[in-house]
Amino acid sequence: MKKLLALLVLVSLVGVVAVAQATLTIYADDTRTPLLRTIGEQFTAATGVAVDVVEFPWNDLRTNFITATQAGEGPDIVIGAHDWLGELVSNGLLEPMDLAGRLSEFDEAARSAFTTGNVLYGMPYGTENLTLIYNKEVVPTAPETWDDVLEIMRAQYDPDLPMYGLAFQNTAGNFYQFFPMLSAAGGYIFGFDENGVYDPCDIGVANAGAVWGAKLYQDMLNEGILPASVDWDTLNALVAGKNVAMVITGPWLLNAIKEAGWDYGICKIPPILGIDGEYHQPKVFTGVQAFMVSSFSENKTLAFDFLLNYIATEEVMAEIAVSGSRIPTFLPALPSTPADLAAFADQAQYGVPMPSIPAMASVWQEGGNALDLINNGTDVASALGQAYNLIRIAVGCE
Repeated sequence: MKKLLALLVLVSLVGVVAVAQATLTIYADDTRTPLLRTIGEQFTAATGVAVDVVEFPWNDLRTNFITATQAGEGPDIVIGAHDWLGELVSNGLLEPMDLAGRLSEFDEAARSAFTTGNVLYGMPYGTENLTLIYNKEVVPTAPETWDDVLEIMRAQYDPDLPMYGLAFQNTAGNFYQFFPMLSAAGGYIFGFDENGVYDPCDIGVANAGAVWGAKLYQDMLNEGILPASVDWDTLNALVAGKNVAMVITGPWLLNAIKEAGWDYGICKIPPILGIDGEYHQPKVFTGVQAFMVSSFSENKTLAFDFLLNYIATEEVMAEIAVSGSRIPTFLPALPSTPADLAAFADQAQYGVPMPSIPAMASVWQEGGNALDLINNGTDVASALGQAYNLIRIAVGCE
């Protein structure tokens, strides 16, 4: 009996040592990293488990997660967007998310965005979308139509300062920001089959409405009133110097706008005159972000403990929403949502959930390439037609 008790004590001690020596690795972007490191310190103090938060630029997160995980060196937890889901699940990289009976604490639509095959793969923490933000010092009232936007752009344009009426990220690859121009007159990504499921062979990136919107965009470039090749750093510089009156952007730019001292307003992207002679509200992509657990993690129990007991709290989720400028999907944190973030919900009613099927990877690639061609003067119908053909080939419709 004494030998058995000694053996049990030894096994127990080995388990404690193993947990204490474990390291929970998280991949995150610069917005979430500081808070996660703070929460990680609390987790370490309570459990003895080290937490290593590895920071990547948002656009590099998915690639680094896939590459590292497939090499057996990936994280236990990664943050990401719901449109990654198709690719990650089809490659077997995600562990089903067990919220331990707490489903009702999370927004149903957000959970649905991270569900495929009736299996939940993420713990959602925020939603996001583009809208229009304007500087009231230059634009006292919100523009009502795109005609008003064009009038402001022409009045404010001064290449010597420089000064622009409107700017948004439009470098090659920024198809996300380009989509509102395509969608207003009827462009879309994928249609649906008779069962309401995305049909990856019904592609609307080059239909008449998409071409109409892309031509409007290219005309603004040609006129000079819309700056070309605006990347993240350039947009921040324009905002900081008050060299732009209006921006189409997401809540992630709010902190920079506040730091620049804008007296700002937030409104829907104004309706654009379509082919039919009627004004149509541009549609924007709506996205959900979540914490996901790697299926290759050797610390799944610790990962779920960290997420459910240290992240899924009213205080932490509210802080994530504020620091990351996202509307929280954790319902107990909603009362703490700042008014600025609530204003983005007005545009979200015209939102299109980013498709999370694997075929979306080819849309980002070829749609981004089409934007690059349009920026460089290629005929819009030709550029979008090329994207259409290449997407069809990539998803096996040819």
